[in-house]
Amino acid sequence: MRYLNPKADLTFKKVFGEHPDLIISFLNALLPFEKPEEEITQVEYLNPEMVPQTPFHKDSIVDVRCKDQSGRQFIVEMQMMWTSAYKQRVLFNASKAYVSQLDKGKDYELLQPVYSLNLVNDTFSDSKGYYHDFQIVEETETREVIEGLRFIFIELPKFTPDNYQGKKMQVLWLRYLTEINEKTREAPEELMENPEIKKAVTQLEESAFSKEQLLGYDHFWDVVSTAKMQISSSRREGLEEGRAEGLKEGEKIGIEKGEKKKAIEMAQSLKAKGVAISIIAECSGLSEKEINSL
Repeated sequence: MRYLNPKADLTFKKVFGEHPDLIISFLNALLPFEKPEEEITQVEYLNPEMVPQTPFHKDSIVDVRCKDQSGRQFIVEMQMMWTSAYKQRVLFNASKAYVSQLDKGKDYELLQPVYSLNLVNDTFSDSKGYYHDFQIVEETETREVIEGLRFIFIELPKFTPDNYQGKKMQVLWLRYLTEINEKTREAPEELMENPEIKKAVTQLEESAFSKEQLLGYDHFWDVVSTAKMQISSSRREGLEEGRAEGLKEGEKIGIEKGEKKKAIEMAQSLKAKGVAISIIAECSGLSEKEINSL
C-alpha cells in the first residue's frame, strides 16, 4: 500500500478540513490548553477564504478555519517553507478573523479568542525547541496577557519523539506529520493503535484519490522543490552581500533583499507555468496582489 504525504496541500486539507473529529483531536493535542474545560468538543467549519468588506482591502485564504462550541476561532496552516514575510501574513489573517466577528454597533465583549496554529516544514529560529507560543504580554513587570490572539508555530524538522515527554496525542500527531510519506508501506504500529490517527492515516491511501488529484499532488511537490532551491539560493546570495557590508545588520538586510529578489523571480517563473496564485503565494511569501501585478 502506498500513502501520500500528509503535509501536501491536497492531503492536509482533506484530513483536517473535512473531518471534524480529526481537527478537534489535532487542535486539542497541539494547542496550549491548560484546563480540561478549555478543550474543544465540537467544531463548525468556516469559509477558509476571508473576503474583505470592501474591494480595496486584501483577500486572504487559509488551509483550515473553524470555530468551537464557545465561538473561539481556529486557523490552521501547513507552511512548506519559511519566508521573512510569513509571520506578518499569520498576524494579518488572525487579526482579520478577530475583527470580523463584530458588526457595527456590537459590544467588544462579544469578541472571542482566535488561535493561529502554524505547522512549518522548515526551521526559522535559533531555539533548540520546536514549539513556539506567542501572546501579547506585558514585558517587564506584571507579565499580564492581553487575551484575543494567540499564535503557535511548530518547526517540524526539529521534532523528535525520543526526547519529548509531553502530551501523548501531541507526539502521535507530530509523528503522523513527520513519519508518513510516499515511502511508507506500513504505518508504525503506535500510530495505528490510536483510532483517530488510524483514521487520518487511511485518508492518505493512494487509492482514495483520483488520477487528476494525484497529478495535482505531484505538481505541488515539483513546485515546492523548485521554490526551495530558489529560496536557498537567495539566502546564500543575501548572506554574501551582507558579509560584504561587514556588519551584522548588513547581513540581515542583505538576506532580506536577496530573499525578496528571488521570491519575485520564483513567482514570475511559476506564474508563467500556470501555477495557481494561492500556491505561488504560499511558496514565495508574496501577497496575491504582488503576484498578480508581476
